[in-house]
Amino acid sequence: MNKFTEIYLEIEAAILNQSYLAGDLLPSENDLAKKYAVSRETIRKALALLLENGYIQKKQGKGSIVLDVKRFEFPVSGLTSYKELQAAQHFNSQTIVTQNISTTLPSFLAEHLKLPEETAAIYVERQRQVNGEVVILDKDYLLTSVIADLPDEAARDSLYTYIEHTLGLVIGYAQKEITVEPATAEDYRLMDLHDDTHVVVVRSDVYLEDTTLFQYTESRHRLDRFRFVEFARRRNPSETP
Repeated sequence: MNKFTEIYLEIEAAILNQSYLAGDLLPSENDLAKKYAVSRETIRKALALLLENGYIQKKQGKGSIVLDVKRFEFPVSGLTSYKELQAAQHFNSQTIVTQNISTTLPSFLAEHLKLPEETAAIYVERQRQVNGEVVILDKDYLLTSVIADLPDEAARDSLYTYIEHTLGLVIGYAQKEITVEPATAEDYRLMDLHDDTHVVVVRSDVYLEDTTLFQYTESRHRLDRFRFVEFARRRNPSETP
């Protein structure tokens, strides 16, 4: 194993076990070179690996700042409920249902979904609280032609558990859009954003297995608590689709 890889792994372990905390500065390149008895070039290679893998950020005039790696992972292409993610990643969370009402689709959404504006829907708004702070705001429209009613308890527990196990429907797929957007007045009111100026927004049109549209969801995430992950494989450019 290369020396710079060994140094990378040692510093990575120190970050993961919180010997270095988020916001801490790593020792300077000179100090690290002395500590490991290597050249500064070797240290730069180790730091480049840390930067590439999301453990540090280089800041001009300051050095290498440790990033918050204790983020919860959200799959980009998967269709997974919040409850399933919570169970898989073992984080403590509370769901607060702020709205669960019968309504009609707002005009912008009816246009997006190519449905009449008078289309009946259930609007569900939920705050996701992690360690006492609201870090996600979920806003869902469920078409009442498919989901006629949604008890508050089901909204607090899991929409998808209710849809699949209580109603016996089979959820098939979703079309997703992920953007970073300026935080709105509503975001500041309903989320604990601190000094954040932007949020990650995931919008999804969700369909049953038989291609019936039943849900539009907008999930607004605080930037510092989540990362969106996906496995991607490079296809040989010479291969034809």
